[in-house]
Amino acid sequence: MANVQTAHEYIEHHLTFLTVGEGWFGINLDSMIMVWLFGIIFILAFRFAVSKGTKGVPGRFQCLIELIFEFVDDLVKEIFQSKDKLIGPLALTIFVWVLLMNSIDLLPIDFVPALTKAMGISHFRDLPSADVNVTMSMALGVFILVIGYTLKTKGLMGFIKELTTQPFDTPFLYPVNFILELVTLISKPISLGLRLFGNMYAGEMIFILIALMPWWMQWALSVPWALFHILIVILQAFIFMVLTVVYLGMAVEEHH
Repeated sequence: MANVQTAHEYIEHHLTFLTVGEGWFGINLDSMIMVWLFGIIFILAFRFAVSKGTKGVPGRFQCLIELIFEFVDDLVKEIFQSKDKLIGPLALTIFVWVLLMNSIDLLPIDFVPALTKAMGISHFRDLPSADVNVTMSMALGVFILVIGYTLKTKGLMGFIKELTTQPFDTPFLYPVNFILELVTLISKPISLGLRLFGNMYAGEMIFILIALMPWWMQWALSVPWALFHILIVILQAFIFMVLTVVYLGMAVEEHH
């Protein structure tokens, strides 16, 4: 914060993305780097756990991976009643990936920007889940899967029937049903993406505001907020995973 003159400039500096291109063709390069980095970390960590796994007394890291795997697997079996080889790995990937992305917010607010500044990068926003483009892209991917599973299970006519015959099973109310169901369908990915973005953006802003306070107030506020934020970090990853499995379960579920 030494080179920043005002609180406004400090906040603006921390909320500015490293963007390549302009307008619709702009890419937040820092978000993309962090997303790919955590994706690679996830793959390598689980690959390492599998390659070093033992049937004897497992190590701490193997215990952690097994705990996460069993937790997600039991949850998926409880929510998703149909048998599908994709849902379990998908849920595990979403939970760990989002959790890793969220966890970067627990580092000191100036840590990563200071490292990137030393490398000659003026702006670098290190929390990808506080980028609405990232969260909405993930939500869009879930939405495409939901549509795909619906068409695969029920076919095109079944999908159209589902949109038009609920909740009122009366022909002259089919247009009303279609509007209501279409709004419900579209609102799922929007709420899924914005919920994650809103919570992580708010948490990031609070850390930035705490960093602007005198040092003694920073210690008094940052530690309690960081402890509480651990819950938010885990909870948001859990919610994104659960809602994804729930939406996919609804896509293959027969409505009567």
